[in-house]
Amino acid sequence: MFFLCQIVALQHMIPKHKVDEILMTAQIEDVIADFVNIKKSGRQYKGLSPFANEKTPSFYVVPEKQIFKDFSSGKGGNVATFLMEHEHFTFPEALRFLAKRYNIELEEEELSDEQKQAESERESLYIVTEYGQKHFQENLHDSDEGKSIGLGYFKERGFTEETIDKFKLGYAKNDWEYFYKTAIDNGYQEQFLESSGLIKKSPKGDHKYYDGFKGRVIFPIHNLSGRPLGFGARTLLTDKKVPKYLNSPESLIYNKSAVLYGIYFAKGEIIKEDNCYLVEGYTDVIQLYQSGIKNVVSSSGTALTQDQIKLIKRYTNSITLLYDGDAAGIRASFRGIDMILEEGMNVKMVTFPEGEDPDSFAKANDLEDIQSYLNDNAKDFIVTKTSLLLSDTGNDPIKRAGLIKDIVSTIALIPEEISRSVYIKECSTLLDVPEKVLINELNKIRRKNHADKNKGYGAPSEMPPEEAGHDFEGDQQDKKVGLGDNIDDQEKDLLRILLNYGDKNITFLNEAKEEVEVNVAQFIVHEIQRDEMEFSKPEFAILLEKIEAMLGDDNWNISDIINHSDANVSGITAELLASRYELHAWDKHQITVPSEEDKLKRAVEGSIYAFKLKNVAKMIFDNQKEMKTAQESGDIDKAMLLQKEQIILNQIVSSLSKPSGRIIIN
Repeated sequence: MFFLCQIVALQHMIPKHKVDEILMTAQIEDVIADFVNIKKSGRQYKGLSPFANEKTPSFYVVPEKQIFKDFSSGKGGNVATFLMEHEHFTFPEALRFLAKRYNIELEEEELSDEQKQAESERESLYIVTEYGQKHFQENLHDSDEGKSIGLGYFKERGFTEETIDKFKLGYAKNDWEYFYKTAIDNGYQEQFLESSGLIKKSPKGDHKYYDGFKGRVIFPIHNLSGRPLGFGARTLLTDKKVPKYLNSPESLIYNKSAVLYGIYFAKGEIIKEDNCYLVEGYTDVIQLYQSGIKNVVSSSGTALTQDQIKLIKRYTNSITLLYDGDAAGIRASFRGIDMILEEGMNVKMVTFPEGEDPDSFAKANDLEDIQSYLNDNAKDFIVTKTSLLLSDTGNDPIKRAGLIKDIVSTIALIPEEISRSVYIKECSTLLDVPEKVLINELNKIRRKNHADKNKGYGAPSEMPPEEAGHDFEGDQQDKKVGLGDNIDDQEKDLLRILLNYGDKNITFLNEAKEEVEVNVAQFIVHEIQRDEMEFSKPEFAILLEKIEAMLGDDNWNISDIINHSDANVSGITAELLASRYELHAWDKHQITVPSEEDKLKRAVEGSIYAFKLKNVAKMIFDNQKEMKTAQESGDIDKAMLLQKEQIILNQIVSSLSKPSGRIIIN
């Protein structure tokens, strides 16, 4: 049975040599480009963070090291880590996704009982949803009912066989238990079929179930990687008591407010065109796509949400809303426009002639005419909103004043000052109101918005401590400790040098003043071991152990560390290997700018001494606390002993400070 076979497949483990093959074959920049709009910047790629709300790109992909680093959220790692963070895959799920993408055949080993138990409900939901998609497709093409009713409907809409196949459109037979019985016969479990909305529990009791989408044409809804999450199902009946559309319920894999219909098919074109057309319905998306307008998605008939806007923003900063001529529908879109503007995005609106919508207009026109219409009629939101609201005000001065305040309130949401100024100027012309009046109103609204946002944090201009990213208690502690207790920065700097330059050599003068070449990794590890110092964080210690294990290898290869199964280790490795900044090619202008590698010896020595100084400073701090406790308790002998230790520690500080030119003031 199909379902049981898939469950068996999930109960196997991918052997290490296959894991290595998958991670070596996958090109991180190609995979990430399917999910994030990244652009070449020197030897790296960069784009807006898919994990945080930002306006300046801080998400970097480094192909030569096969890593990504998001400086906004702090996430980083290899291609599998990205899929785990972005798509919420488990590690095996990420590997299977990559294997499928790169046509790598998997042979898998049997998992233990504990590992089988740990397989997630999420994957089971994906499995039954994929089965549902295939079942509905087969109904559409292979059953008499499907061909006459379902296929007939799609053909009447003007959809071609190629389009029907691409969007995986289907049909659910008009039978109360046909799907349910077929799924159970194939080994699928009621628990997951019900959670996905494919079946529903009968109100008659006795644990009876019936088909959730019976007698409807089916529109599968896919995630960014093309897996079906749920379904939209349209009735072909004219009975007003029957809801026109039914959607899958919320589940572990389907969050309606965070999904856009058609995004899987549109994302590449959205990046290419640097614009996303947003429509209301499934057929609007499909008809436009079939006509050649492929950068189009739908909010599936629901009000636009912040999560959906952020999803579009991963690929472009521009949204064009396409609406039919219904004024009520356009008014309902204003809240969505405000949210788009708050994200700092550009938004335009296109309305269609009366009686037309994107679906019917695309069906009746060729690509050239559609493109011309969209380009010629894409109006700025200010023009559309003002024109519509002006028609409601007539000569009523109170309504007109309310309109002006409404328009200015929308402009106030725009985070970029220059854009606000441009819109104020345009608004002034449209409404015949002096710019100064509008600016005064704008400033008043922005001050109020800022005060409301920061209510509870003192003065309106103050930022909440957590928003400012400030740890006051930590600052006070650092002042008390001096160079003392937090040595993360020094440990990270040593690891950064080891990962980036561990295979390089530096030269020292021996006692005979002869130059001797020393390997960077061997030198640093030797210095740490000689003074019996250890790294404080477990993930730092694991990294150091991995590097120590490579010291005897002729072929220095850090891919095992980049691809470490511990996401913390992989993430820190990516952070230390990635650089947010890249020097311009000044050599083309005959300007020589020395790199860190050119000054490697100095960098290595400085990092080693900083690490040792920090350790000793911590020892001094701890010793001083013990000495104070001993003195207060009257333990003179212990206090004297600790005083001698303090003298020795101060001497060590002096000796360590000399080579690096550093001085510690206690």
